[in-house]
Amino acid sequence: MHGELERRLLGLVGLGLRARHAVVGVSRVREAARRRRLALAIVARDASRHSVAKVVPILAAKRVAVVVGPDTATLGRWAGRESLAVVGITDRALARGISALVHGAQLDRVGRQGACRTTGGE
Repeated sequence: MHGELERRLLGLVGLGLRARHAVVGVSRVREAARRRRLALAIVARDASRHSVAKVVPILAAKRVAVVVGPDTATLGRWAGRESLAVVGITDRALARGISALVHGAQLDRVGRQGACRTTGGE
């Protein structure tokens, strides 16, 4: 993810956080997905294999769109944390906006072996 695209993505994530239309962290994202309240997840490109293994299978099972985002430090900085592996977007309109932003840049299906790519569908 490069400069302008990353800045715009983080701006939308920040908007979601301020509006309380986002959840942060592996456990909260997993819980939101389990309850079918999650529209999209943004996984840090350098998230640990352990974090990816905990969150990606449930996202795939619940057919939640996934976007590979900036590194954990950058994502965390926007969420007021030192680092952050995943942010979940609960607002469908915001999720569509983020998907539209990255569409064509990285859209694909979530891989089976923990390789996080983006999914396009809701």
